[in-house]
Amino acid sequence: MSRKESIKNLREQLIRRRDALHRALEGDLSLLRELHQERTGDILDAAADTVQDELNSQLIEAESRELAAINNAIGRHEHGVYGDCDSCGKPIPLTRLRAIPYATDCITCRRQAENRSSAGSGTMWNRVFDKVEADPV
Repeated sequence: MSRKESIKNLREQLIRRRDALHRALEGDLSLLRELHQERTGDILDAAADTVQDELNSQLIEAESRELAAINNAIGRHEHGVYGDCDSCGKPIPLTRLRAIPYATDCITCRRQAENRSSAGSGTMWNRVFDKVEADPV
């Protein structure tokens, strides 16, 4: 299969995922509205509802971010730049696009960006647990 055909298939995949996310978000939001109208019970029920609301809110936020990335990718396709790295302009490998169809950068540029952002933080989070000392008994 040629790159052009693969890109076309990825666009169709993006559209299907976008439509599925729209349906999921509509359902999640309507469920939240219903739950807010049905609030009854004691303090424990209220606490459980609050925890569930927070989880639902985080799920909706993650789905919304993915939806925005997908809409951006579809727009990039319409402008003829889908599959090209934003940073270096080279074609993003199809294996990366198959894994993350809304990727806007190649692996090399993504790693460089992550290295630049982590260099300023001062904390190497992948080493945090290596430094934890055992509790004295």
